[in-house]
Amino acid sequence: MCVRDQQTDLAQTAATMTMNSPESLTILHSIASASSPAPTSATTSAELMREVGLKCISFNGIPRTINCLNAFHASLPAPVASSLSTTPTRTPTPENLAHIQAAGRQLWDSIYSPFQDRLVAKLALSHPDLPVHILNSHYGPLLADPLAPGHPAKVGRVLTSVVAVSCLRAQSGVGPQVISHIFGLRKAYEDGSFAAEGEEEVQGGRWLATDDGSLWILEVVDRIVKAIEGAQGTAFAPGIKAKL
Repeated sequence: MCVRDQQTDLAQTAATMTMNSPESLTILHSIASASSPAPTSATTSAELMREVGLKCISFNGIPRTINCLNAFHASLPAPVASSLSTTPTRTPTPENLAHIQAAGRQLWDSIYSPFQDRLVAKLALSHPDLPVHILNSHYGPLLADPLAPGHPAKVGRVLTSVVAVSCLRAQSGVGPQVISHIFGLRKAYEDGSFAAEGEEEVQGGRWLATDDGSLWILEVVDRIVKAIEGAQGTAFAPGIKAKL
């Protein structure tokens, strides 16, 4: 896939997961695989799409990811399905737990700076365990990329923000969170986390962090919502009117 195609596929995958449309994932995978001449492109695309689907848990909840990933795997050609990794990379252990927690807090701080501590305190007013759960169950072990060697599909700091914006835009009704993650994408380039150790360069990433780039992401998601369910959307993503 070319760079812009990868960005499009990430946004489309996240929006499609939000819309709970497994059949659309199958079509998207076929298109993404056909856009690259590499013989392993079908496997590479499938690994990336299911990694995006896993990260969607933090924005859509577990049931939609289970539903979509199960159906997506069942729809893959046998040679592709059999070539996917079967090794978990996020298992917490006494040795890696401190790193997982630190990685989650680092990602949180990067996205929400300079309000990161204020936001933790505000969330704790709603429920004292809300920020504990968000940081230690989502940002650390899920949204931050795992350290395990051989991970087949790393999304990275910049594109994780693209996934967040895409899911939240497709949902509608969560405008403040959409805006937060749009600014979170921009802060990856302000604080240098886009180039942290282990991060791969996202060509065109700086453009995504501009007004035009952010608008492009939103428009891609809106087109997916319309294509899957029409302007009315679904109960979970009830259309694209007055989202922000």
